[in-house]
Amino acid sequence: MAHLLSTSCTLKIAPGCKPNSRLNQDSLAFSASFSFQTSKLPFRSFRLPVERFRTNSTLQETTIPSSGFRASSGEGLKAEKVMVIGGDGYCGWATALHLSKKGYEVAIVDSLVRRLFDQQLGIDSLTPISSIHSRVRRWKALTGKSIELYIGDICDFEFLSETFKSFEPDAVVHFGEQRSAPYSMIDRSRAVFTQNNNVIGTLNVLFAIKEYRDHCHLVKLGTMGEYGTPNIDIEEGYITITHNGRTDTLPYPKQGSSFYHLSKVHDSNNIAFTCKAWGIRATDLNQGVVYGVKTPETDMHEELCNRLDYDGVFGTALNRFCVQAAVGHPLTVYGKGGQTRGYLDIRDTVQCVELAIANPANRGEFRVFNQFTEQFSVNELAALVTKAGKNLGIEVQTTSVPNPRVEAEEHYYNAKHTKLIELGLQPHLLSDSLLDSLLNFAVEYKDRVDMKQIMPSVSWKGIGAKPKTVAA
Repeated sequence: MAHLLSTSCTLKIAPGCKPNSRLNQDSLAFSASFSFQTSKLPFRSFRLPVERFRTNSTLQETTIPSSGFRASSGEGLKAEKVMVIGGDGYCGWATALHLSKKGYEVAIVDSLVRRLFDQQLGIDSLTPISSIHSRVRRWKALTGKSIELYIGDICDFEFLSETFKSFEPDAVVHFGEQRSAPYSMIDRSRAVFTQNNNVIGTLNVLFAIKEYRDHCHLVKLGTMGEYGTPNIDIEEGYITITHNGRTDTLPYPKQGSSFYHLSKVHDSNNIAFTCKAWGIRATDLNQGVVYGVKTPETDMHEELCNRLDYDGVFGTALNRFCVQAAVGHPLTVYGKGGQTRGYLDIRDTVQCVELAIANPANRGEFRVFNQFTEQFSVNELAALVTKAGKNLGIEVQTTSVPNPRVEAEEHYYNAKHTKLIELGLQPHLLSDSLLDSLLNFAVEYKDRVDMKQIMPSVSWKGIGAKPKTVAA
């Protein structure tokens, strides 16, 4: 049984799998070239069960430092096969190409649901992005390296099981979650979708590792947002405290500030438990806010171009500010603008993942790295973009808008981030030249900007049970 796509690629369905789906039927515009069934749940995606797109060549294998990576037999094992879940997304696509270029055998697992969100919300990437099938083919044509593609939903354990048994990964990089705090706060159904998709998906990955690849190293993308903004220094995952004369090292307290962030907290707890109970090895990368769009690999051809979101739902602060400056819209600073977070270049995201894979956790170890390179407040970012605009002859203005979130707008923030540096991270710090490049990139594509998507439209206090629809 096979579905023939408009791209002339054939996707194969593994025996015994049944079509299933979870996203809304009013998103059919994106699904024209796929055959799928729908269920009665409020949000549906084409959970195309175990469908697989493969090119014909094999990758050259390279020796990766194993640093404690041990199979259950006690024999050493090199992490040569890496499964990137969510490999069609912003961080996942850049990571998949980077790992492939480094010599890993890579498979992308993705339900393509992120593209469906654009259809539902009436938004789009600033950059035109090719289909995942065109992307993979172009990468093969340019490099001779193949990336296997499995189209399906990891919340479908039957699909995920067959994918694990087929590809047999040594490491799993898990980006495959609904990643937007505002999206999780639109309405009840999106909040439920976010928690179900993220928590159940990660649980399925943990069970798949236990059942089929018990030596496999899980590299999970967490978020610095798990910690909140405490009035003490943020440690890397654990804190040593003394209470009533007794001392212990415990997981750092979590204060998620949206249903999305809380789903990440639940993930971390589930992963920590399975490391202790089942001996799974895992690294939780608590990532800061990512900016930028280009990596050496995505810059090789226009069909490899990554997405760049500027809207109020999926756009991140610095990317949004650069696009706003490019189209002459005042920079939208939420509230007082003192909100401080960790930031990193997308080139450092892929570097951090590679370092985690090459230096895996030990069996039974739940490792936490804080993945960012610099801290900025929103006001500091606005000032940097204003300066960069002036250098390019662009007059940039800033406006304070009512904060749609429930968060401290002025606070202490000092987060540790030394472990990845110790492993060899060479950070790309936010320089004038990098800001100029990002701003020029935004100017290049400014004709694609939908001005209606710039202002925030999701309110933390305004969320309700009634589903929100998007006006045309």
